Amino acid sequence: MGGTRGKSGRPVVEVGAHVTYRGQTWQVAALQGPRVYLVQEAGHEVSLLLGRLFADPGFEVVGARARDAVPQWGLFEAVPVAAQQRALAWLPHIREVETGWAHPEGGRDGHRMRPEYDPERWTLAQREAAKAKELAALGFARVTSTTVQRMRHAYRKQGLWGLVDKRVVPARGRHPTGYADERVVAAVLEGLRRQRGRSKGTVKGLQVLVGQILQGTHGRGVVEMPSRSTFYRLVSVLADPADRPGLPARTASTPARTSTGPPVVLRPGEQVQIDTTRLDIMAVLEDGSLGRPELTIAVDVATRSILAAVLRPHSTKAVDAALLLAEMAVPHPARPAWPQSLHLSHAQVPYQRMLSLDERLEGAAARPVIVPETIVVDRGKIYLSQGFVAACETLGVSVQPAPPRRPQAKAVVERTFGSVNDLFCQHVAGHTGSNPQRRGFATAAEARWTIPQLQDFLDEWITCGWQNRPHDGLRHPVLPKTALTPNQMWAALITISGYVPVPLTGAD
Repeated sequence: MGGTRGKSGRPVVEVGAHVTYRGQTWQVAALQGPRVYLVQEAGHEVSLLLGRLFADPGFEVVGARARDAVPQWGLFEAVPVAAQQRALAWLPHIREVETGWAHPEGGRDGHRMRPEYDPERWTLAQREAAKAKELAALGFARVTSTTVQRMRHAYRKQGLWGLVDKRVVPARGRHPTGYADERVVAAVLEGLRRQRGRSKGTVKGLQVLVGQILQGTHGRGVVEMPSRSTFYRLVSVLADPADRPGLPARTASTPARTSTGPPVVLRPGEQVQIDTTRLDIMAVLEDGSLGRPELTIAVDVATRSILAAVLRPHSTKAVDAALLLAEMAVPHPARPAWPQSLHLSHAQVPYQRMLSLDERLEGAAARPVIVPETIVVDRGKIYLSQGFVAACETLGVSVQPAPPRRPQAKAVVERTFGSVNDLFCQHVAGHTGSNPQRRGFATAAEARWTIPQLQDFLDEWITCGWQNRPHDGLRHPVLPKTALTPNQMWAALITISGYVPVPLTGAD
């Protein structure tokens, strides 16, 4: 059985020809207008449109010789020699399955057709199965009839080049951004343009900005953000080396990393770490001048909660450190403009039980209220002053000075400062960067917020962002693979340790 070729050399579908349709071999019984009638030896019949027959992915005229494709010798010579030899080894086998002859000369020069590949005796599927068995016996790895069929189709479309393993072909003409969405690429370029000349932040900060650009341009959820690794590669390709964001440069004074982890604490307030640093934001002071405010925070080690945060324009005084104690022990009132989701009544805590013990929690923000047992401080004068120590003694709090020149003793609060700079400061106008080398030339012109305004922004970010952000260091024995938020960890621990309110008066 076989097909015929017209004057143009193309295979022709005519009465009596054998064709492959839906993976089976049929004989053309009749042609009537746009319809064709196919039959099988078993007696099965089918009538369909010629267009549907030609559109079948596996359609072909059985026995018709494939058109000789123009060999792409330039590409073929660019691949490794082993890949060339593999393609040349496949070539006679594919020819034999197609025509019954392993060589283009056919029956000339003494060549004979092997009976198992005779198109007059066997169907194409049977010849493919025989070839797969033969190649497996010759040592070809993992060759099935499907493999032979795939290689045969590739040879029909591309000739010898179709038999080359494309995994060894070097990429040619690929765009540096790969297959990334053009809308994401445009948003990354726009984010880099907006940050040009400003103080350099991190790639995470740029990712937030790009997400806002995509949402504002195309709508919420229309364009999907790429994964973190893909986004980092896009930034590396698209950003100018001078404008590329990244981590702050390490200096010789940066403390070395140690294997010592945070202390083991089991109760909220068992250990609270307090420290002060200059914020990476240029603020407008009361006299109209510019300056970087100082931030003093208290971090609970057990829950990683920021219990209190105070911004001051000048050097922090002892009264400011003592004020942190009151802020930790007194509920933080929710701002009138805040949504209900930021209220303690909507947090995952036994709110009604706690409200019966402490009426001050009504209308409070969703932040922990904790009286510390031990406070770890550095050896600064403000933390060892008589005023601060006296305030701690009044509340029954133990003060533990950290060893000198050992920032690892306050690793939790030190790391929290870095997170505040990365997650909060770089998104505020007037960001100065982590060091002078990363500072923008227009930082002073961008500064527009006063200390009270920055304090409001910081309080809202702590309640909305930090306290509801999963922390890798917070795990629960029941859910060891799930990172908890500081609020979730506080809710889990107070059910065990309980909640004891400490009422404070104005005199206190």
